[in-house]
Amino acid sequence: MDDSLKQALIRKVREEPFARKLSLELVDLNDGYSVVEMTFTKDVENIFGMAHGGAIFGLIDEAFETAANSHGTVAVALNMNITYTAAPAPGSRLRATARELNLTPRTAAYDIKVTDDNNTLVAVCQALVYRKKTPLPFLEKQ
Repeated sequence: MDDSLKQALIRKVREEPFARKLSLELVDLNDGYSVVEMTFTKDVENIFGMAHGGAIFGLIDEAFETAANSHGTVAVALNMNITYTAAPAPGSRLRATARELNLTPRTAAYDIKVTDDNNTLVAVCQALVYRKKTPLPFLEKQ
């Protein structure tokens, strides 16, 4: 992966309001691959004191977004299918790992897994993007 593209994506995640709201951290990035982490805090609890599915979805989506856009062209979600498999413990560190399964000029498919710091599987996701032929707009501003 081109280092300038990698640094631009890392910077954009740090600046992204949604990622900041959930304290998402991009910890690894390569072509078609991304790892994003967050800590399960009280801020993301649901009415039962468990991790809100929307927060876990946000973690998954950030890993998906960065893996899919790692090729330097705009990729937008077409479909995401998530299965929640376990409730993480409060305070646990959650990790979403996105791996590209298939890449064509128009689409790409991804497998995303969320685990906690005990390596318990929290959620799995299969996702599909539409790949535009447009360069990432923030690359042009460098």
